[in-house]
Amino acid sequence: MAKILVVDDSNYARRVHARMLVSAGHTVVEQSTGMGAIEAFSLEQPDVMLLDLSMEDLGGLDVLRAVKQLDKDARVIILSADVQRTTESSVMDAGASRFMGKPANQEQLLSAIAEVVA
Repeated sequence: MAKILVVDDSNYARRVHARMLVSAGHTVVEQSTGMGAIEAFSLEQPDVMLLDLSMEDLGGLDVLRAVKQLDKDARVIILSADVQRTTESSVMDAGASRFMGKPANQEQLLSAIAEVVA
């Protein structure tokens, strides 16, 4: 199973996604801020990061860019309520592994993680 860093400033969204992952046997590390996400990524070295785009301190796109500078092979799945094609295009161009609408259902989320980790 994978170690997954779940980053979302919404306690509810973070906990819902974390519960889905833990119930499937994954190890989960949670962060609620962009700066915390970068630090946790460095310390925890997760297999996958689930990252919200809209956060108060540092946006998800900036976090994605910082993480990719630390590890060009980092696997990052963006979860966002903003499902416009331009948003998807910009995060994929920045190096995201996947882009998913939020909230993700358990089947979609576990499938995306399996594909990214494989």
